[in-house]
Amino acid sequence: MYLSDSDIKKAVKNGDIVLSNFDETRLQPASYDIILGNKFIVWNTEKSTAIDPVNKIFPETKELIIPDDGFFVLHPGISILGTSVDHFGSDKYLIQLSGKSSLARIGLIVHNTAGLINPGHFLNITFELCNLNHIPIILRPNMRIGQITFSQLTNPPVKDYKTTGRYHGRDWQHFVDPKEDEKKKGKKVIAKSKKK
Repeated sequence: MYLSDSDIKKAVKNGDIVLSNFDETRLQPASYDIILGNKFIVWNTEKSTAIDPVNKIFPETKELIIPDDGFFVLHPGISILGTSVDHFGSDKYLIQLSGKSSLARIGLIVHNTAGLINPGHFLNITFELCNLNHIPIILRPNMRIGQITFSQLTNPPVKDYKTTGRYHGRDWQHFVDPKEDEKKKGKKVIAKSKKK
């Protein structure tokens, strides 16, 4: 069951949803518009030969910070990371990020596949921005970039994203190991130090 505008407003008021700088004018009938921040991560393609996720080979990147009155030109076929101004999350609801139809119609994707925000994850979301058009798209800080919906769970989750989630507390780190892999690495390091 998705929350309506009045349900979202009520959940923000009683603390079931955390939503920084809540602005009622951004409420839609069953969603809330979020806005683009001014930080972007781009690939240093001139230094990268290939990406091999299994072997943890990722491209070099650089962070760009655009002034609030500036803009970023997203060229055709290019994929970058951006972030939201809004900080949000909920222990109670599953949150889903979607694009806005007005931007989708000009070829802008705001997330490639990662649109779910699990209960217990509080974040400034990282957008996976891609231009599918044949001409550049201008992105401006503080533009409405996407919308989030909130859905109720049948039961509280057994796993807590705060302890198991890969990106909890490190959303702007774009290539990170799952928490399970980190724990295994930690055990290996301890085992090696004991052998010595």
